Amino acid sequence: MITVLGIGPGRASLRLNGSQKWVDQADLVIGSRRQLDAFDTSQATEKLFTKLSELKTTIDDWLANGKNVVILASGDPILYGIGNWTIAQFGRDAVRLVPGISSIQYMFNTVGLSMNDVYLTSSHGRVPDFDFLLTHRVVGMVTDSQIGPFEIGEAIKKRHLHRTILVGERLSYPDERISSYTESTVEKRDYQMNVVIIKDEG
Repeated sequence: MITVLGIGPGRASLRLNGSQKWVDQADLVIGSRRQLDAFDTSQATEKLFTKLSELKTTIDDWLANGKNVVILASGDPILYGIGNWTIAQFGRDAVRLVPGISSIQYMFNTVGLSMNDVYLTSSHGRVPDFDFLLTHRVVGMVTDSQIGPFEIGEAIKKRHLHRTILVGERLSYPDERISSYTESTVEKRDYQMNVVIIKDEG
Protein backbone atom coordinates (compact mmCIF):
# COMPACT_ATOMS: atom_id res chain seq x y z
CA MET A 1 0.00 0.00 0.00
CA ILE A 2 1.11 3.54 -0.77
CA THR A 3 0.14 6.32 1.62
CA VAL A 4 0.49 9.87 0.33
CA LEU A 5 0.69 11.95 3.48
CA GLY A 6 -0.20 15.63 3.32
CA ILE A 7 2.03 17.47 5.76
CA GLY A 8 0.69 21.01 5.43
CA PRO A 9 2.53 24.19 4.48
CA GLY A 10 5.48 23.65 6.80
CA ARG A 11 4.94 24.35 10.49
CA ALA A 12 4.54 21.16 12.52
CA SER A 13 1.53 22.48 14.45
CA LEU A 14 -0.41 22.72 11.17
CA ARG A 15 -0.10 19.00 10.41
CA LEU A 16 -3.09 16.78 11.14
CA ASN A 17 -2.92 14.87 14.41
CA GLY A 18 -1.70 11.34 13.83
CA SER A 19 0.59 12.13 10.90
CA GLN A 20 3.53 10.40 12.58
CA LYS A 21 1.61 7.11 12.86
CA TRP A 22 1.59 6.72 9.07
CA VAL A 23 5.37 7.16 9.01
CA ASP A 24 5.74 4.66 11.87
CA GLN A 25 3.93 2.04 9.78
CA ALA A 26 6.09 2.60 6.69
CA ASP A 27 8.94 0.48 5.38
CA LEU A 28 9.98 3.20 2.93
CA VAL A 29 9.46 6.95 3.36
CA ILE A 30 9.96 9.22 0.35
CA GLY A 31 10.33 12.99 0.53
CA SER A 32 12.62 15.98 0.28
CA ARG A 33 15.30 16.42 2.92
CA ARG A 34 13.20 19.12 4.59
CA GLN A 35 10.13 16.86 4.66
CA LEU A 36 11.99 13.82 5.96
CA ASP A 37 13.61 15.85 8.73
CA ALA A 38 10.14 16.79 9.99
CA PHE A 39 9.44 13.20 11.10
CA ASP A 40 11.00 10.39 13.07
CA THR A 41 11.87 7.96 10.28
CA SER A 42 14.16 5.75 12.34
CA GLN A 43 11.98 2.66 11.76
CA ALA A 44 12.01 3.01 7.96
CA THR A 45 14.28 3.45 4.97
CA GLU A 46 14.46 7.01 3.67
CA LYS A 47 14.57 7.97 0.01
CA LEU A 48 14.94 11.47 -1.39
CA PHE A 49 12.71 12.52 -4.26
CA THR A 50 14.20 11.75 -7.67
CA LYS A 51 12.91 11.83 -11.23
CA LEU A 52 9.36 10.50 -11.33
CA SER A 53 10.35 7.63 -13.63
CA GLU A 54 12.97 6.49 -11.10
CA LEU A 55 10.53 6.99 -8.26
CA LYS A 56 7.99 4.71 -9.92
CA THR A 57 10.58 1.96 -10.34
CA THR A 58 11.57 2.20 -6.68
CA ILE A 59 7.97 2.08 -5.47
CA ASP A 60 7.16 -0.85 -7.76
CA ASP A 61 10.06 -2.81 -6.28
CA TRP A 62 9.00 -2.17 -2.68
CA LEU A 63 5.35 -2.96 -3.38
CA ALA A 64 6.32 -6.20 -5.10
CA ASN A 65 7.92 -7.26 -1.82
CA GLY A 66 4.78 -6.46 0.17
CA LYS A 67 6.17 -3.31 1.76
CA ASN A 68 4.36 -0.16 2.87
CA VAL A 69 5.44 3.06 1.20
CA VAL A 70 4.76 6.58 2.46
CA ILE A 71 5.22 9.59 0.19
CA LEU A 72 5.40 12.93 2.01
CA ALA A 73 3.48 15.68 0.23
CA SER A 74 3.75 19.35 1.07
CA GLY A 75 0.35 20.96 1.50
CA ASP A 76 -2.47 18.71 0.34
CA PRO A 77 -1.65 15.66 -1.81
CA ILE A 78 -4.28 16.28 -4.48
CA LEU A 79 -4.22 20.06 -4.76
CA TYR A 80 -1.54 20.26 -7.43
CA GLY A 81 0.33 17.66 -5.41
CA ILE A 82 2.04 14.33 -5.94
CA GLY A 83 -1.10 12.44 -4.95
CA ASN A 84 -2.49 12.94 -8.45
CA TRP A 85 0.61 11.42 -10.05
CA THR A 86 0.59 8.52 -7.58
CA ILE A 87 -3.01 7.56 -8.37
CA ALA A 88 -2.36 7.85 -12.11
CA GLN A 89 0.64 5.53 -11.86
CA PHE A 90 -0.53 2.92 -9.35
CA GLY A 91 -4.34 3.07 -9.41
CA ARG A 92 -6.82 4.34 -6.86
CA ASP A 93 -7.07 1.06 -4.94
CA ALA A 94 -3.33 1.02 -4.22
CA VAL A 95 -3.20 4.54 -2.80
CA ARG A 96 -4.35 5.97 0.53
CA LEU A 97 -4.58 9.77 0.62
CA VAL A 98 -4.17 11.64 3.91
CA PRO A 99 -5.16 15.30 3.51
CA GLY A 100 -3.17 18.29 4.64
CA ILE A 101 -3.62 22.05 4.81
CA SER A 102 -2.49 23.48 1.48
CA SER A 103 -0.32 26.56 1.21
CA ILE A 104 -3.13 28.18 -0.78
CA GLN A 105 -5.60 27.58 2.06
CA TYR A 106 -3.11 28.95 4.55
CA MET A 107 -2.50 32.06 2.46
CA PHE A 108 -6.19 32.89 2.03
CA ASN A 109 -6.82 32.44 5.75
CA THR A 110 -3.81 34.54 6.70
CA VAL A 111 -4.93 37.51 4.60
CA GLY A 112 -8.59 37.01 5.59
CA LEU A 113 -9.89 36.51 2.07
CA SER A 114 -12.81 34.20 1.25
CA MET A 115 -12.08 31.17 -0.91
CA ASN A 116 -15.65 30.98 -2.20
CA ASP A 117 -15.67 30.99 -6.03
CA VAL A 118 -11.87 31.33 -6.21
CA TYR A 119 -10.12 29.89 -9.27
CA LEU A 120 -7.17 27.73 -8.17
CA THR A 121 -4.27 26.85 -10.44
CA SER A 122 -0.53 26.27 -10.63
CA SER A 123 2.29 27.35 -12.92
CA HIS A 124 4.52 24.39 -12.02
CA GLY A 125 5.79 23.01 -15.30
CA ARG A 126 3.16 24.82 -17.35
CA VAL A 127 2.39 28.18 -18.91
CA PRO A 128 -0.96 29.44 -17.60
CA ASP A 129 -3.67 30.61 -19.98
CA PHE A 130 -3.66 34.18 -18.70
CA ASP A 131 -6.50 35.26 -21.00
CA PHE A 132 -8.75 32.72 -19.26
CA LEU A 133 -7.21 33.08 -15.81
CA LEU A 134 -7.67 36.85 -15.68
CA THR A 135 -11.40 36.60 -16.36
CA HIS A 136 -11.77 35.47 -12.72
CA ARG A 137 -12.21 37.96 -9.89
CA VAL A 138 -9.85 36.11 -7.54
CA VAL A 139 -7.17 33.57 -8.46
CA GLY A 140 -4.98 31.50 -6.14
CA MET A 141 -1.82 30.16 -7.76
CA VAL A 142 1.15 28.09 -6.71
CA THR A 143 4.07 29.35 -8.77
CA ASP A 144 7.55 28.23 -9.76
CA SER A 145 10.82 29.84 -10.82
CA GLN A 146 9.71 30.13 -14.45
CA ILE A 147 6.29 31.74 -13.99
CA GLY A 148 6.38 33.65 -10.72
CA PRO A 149 4.99 36.92 -9.34
CA PHE A 150 6.97 39.16 -11.70
CA GLU A 151 5.94 37.21 -14.80
CA ILE A 152 2.32 37.31 -13.63
CA GLY A 153 2.57 41.09 -13.33
CA GLU A 154 4.00 41.32 -16.84
CA ALA A 155 1.14 39.21 -18.22
CA ILE A 156 -1.39 41.52 -16.55
CA LYS A 157 0.32 44.65 -17.93
CA LYS A 158 0.43 43.15 -21.42
CA ARG A 159 -3.37 42.92 -21.34
CA HIS A 160 -3.74 46.47 -20.01
CA LEU A 161 -5.46 45.24 -16.86
CA HIS A 162 -5.09 46.19 -13.21
CA ARG A 163 -4.85 43.68 -10.38
CA THR A 164 -3.70 43.44 -6.78
CA ILE A 165 -1.02 40.75 -6.43
CA LEU A 166 -0.50 39.25 -2.97
CA VAL A 167 2.63 37.12 -2.61
CA GLY A 168 3.15 34.74 0.31
CA GLU A 169 6.65 33.33 0.80
CA ARG A 170 7.77 30.55 3.15
CA LEU A 171 4.28 30.40 4.55
CA SER A 172 3.94 29.25 8.19
CA TYR A 173 7.71 29.41 8.80
CA PRO A 174 9.26 31.94 11.22
CA ASP A 175 10.52 34.02 8.27
CA GLU A 176 7.13 34.06 6.53
CA ARG A 177 6.68 37.08 4.29
CA ILE A 178 3.48 38.39 2.70
CA SER A 179 3.75 41.30 0.26
CA SER A 180 1.17 43.31 -1.67
CA TYR A 181 1.88 44.63 -5.16
CA THR A 182 0.19 45.76 -8.32
CA GLU A 183 1.19 44.61 -11.78
CA SER A 184 3.41 47.72 -12.00
CA THR A 185 5.15 47.41 -8.64
CA VAL A 186 5.82 43.67 -8.34
CA GLU A 187 9.55 43.12 -7.95
CA LYS A 188 11.77 41.14 -10.30
CA ARG A 189 13.60 38.91 -7.81
CA ASP A 190 13.80 35.36 -6.52
CA TYR A 191 10.69 34.43 -4.53
CA GLN A 192 10.94 31.70 -1.90
CA MET A 193 8.35 28.86 -1.85
CA ASN A 194 5.54 31.17 -2.83
CA VAL A 195 1.80 31.37 -3.37
CA VAL A 196 0.18 34.22 -5.30
CA ILE A 197 -3.32 35.65 -5.01
CA ILE A 198 -4.44 37.76 -7.97
CA LYS A 199 -7.38 39.97 -7.10
CA ASP A 200 -9.54 42.19 -9.29
CA GLU A 201 -10.45 45.13 -7.07
CA GLY A 202 -12.68 46.71 -9.71
